[in-house]
Amino acid sequence: MSLFPEALAGEPYCYVTTTGRRTGRPHTIEIWFGHDRGDTLYIMAGGRERSDTVRNLIAAPDARVRVGDVTFAARARVLRPETEEDRLARRLLLAKYAPGYSGSLDSWGRTALPVALDLVSVVSRDPADALWSERRRAR
Repeated sequence: MSLFPEALAGEPYCYVTTTGRRTGRPHTIEIWFGHDRGDTLYIMAGGRERSDTVRNLIAAPDARVRVGDVTFAARARVLRPETEEDRLARRLLLAKYAPGYSGSLDSWGRTALPVALDLVSVVSRDPADALWSERRRAR
């Protein structure tokens, strides 16, 4: 049985918290994500390896990922180029976000760096976070 409730796949964003590679402090970003099935989420970094989040995940791959009202412990992996999983991540994110995007995501879809977030466990389920997510969707 999957840790990831399928109902969360439609959430517009996830929140990834990494450990700062220099400071050791938590660093949280809001980012688009894709999910196919199972316990892996995918994000793509437009800044590739220059992205602070990617640098942090390479230095310390354990992270927290919040989607809706559920927070997961996760372990990150930078995907190898031209693999089936690399192509899957790109397809998932483009299919989810390109239709509602006012510009073109073609270049981003080709050049961004895909990162897999393998979910390890559920850390918390906070209904207060669900209310916050509802307010964001209503905007």
